[in-house]
Amino acid sequence: MHPVDKKSLALKIYEATGYQFRDLDLLLEALTHPSLSYKSAANYERLEFLGDAVLSMTISEMLYRLFPDDDEGCLTRKRTALVRGSEVVEIARSIGLGELILMSGGERTCGGSDNPGTLENALEALIGAMYMDGGPEAYRSFIHKHWLARAQHMSYTPPQDPKTALQEWVQGRGWAMPLYKLVSKSGPEHKPVFAVEVSIQEHGNVLGTGSSKKLAEQEAAKLMLQKITELP
Repeated sequence: MHPVDKKSLALKIYEATGYQFRDLDLLLEALTHPSLSYKSAANYERLEFLGDAVLSMTISEMLYRLFPDDDEGCLTRKRTALVRGSEVVEIARSIGLGELILMSGGERTCGGSDNPGTLENALEALIGAMYMDGGPEAYRSFIHKHWLARAQHMSYTPPQDPKTALQEWVQGRGWAMPLYKLVSKSGPEHKPVFAVEVSIQEHGNVLGTGSSKKLAEQEAAKLMLQKITELP
């Protein structure tokens, strides 16, 4: 990995997001693809974990304030629609994030800079880095700028996704909440395959696969729903 001009990278991120990072090492971590991990560089996966939670929480609060008459189920479905991969990828592309992600030459040659999974992960990692670097004002400003109009224009309640449907099913029966666990990640970095296991206490577990962790979770939830709805 060639030395990175952190100040130049921070300037480009400022131009793309409107946020000026203070901790440039944190920014570097948020933009480092796992294909460079073999060089002992920290990659964006830990910050993606954090950013995913920050985005979900911020969108939840936004919807709570925008739709005071919606019940929990409606709010959950709207949140799911707003944080799904295609929405995150669209926003990542709109700010030109792909060209700023640091990755191996082979990964970039294979189209890694426009890979939907990579764009989704990197944007969530960037949000996580904003949270760590500047606190609520940093990430809230960015999220509201790119998601508020989308939320305001939701004049309908999106259909249930499998994870939401499974959650509501078990809640309605007083069962323990589903638990999701990443079992494995295989395949090349530009075309990974994730395997996620979902389990419900006393009702076993089911394995789902997908090209991202979220898609694998949805597939696992769908298969679990099929399993438990067939119970006598």
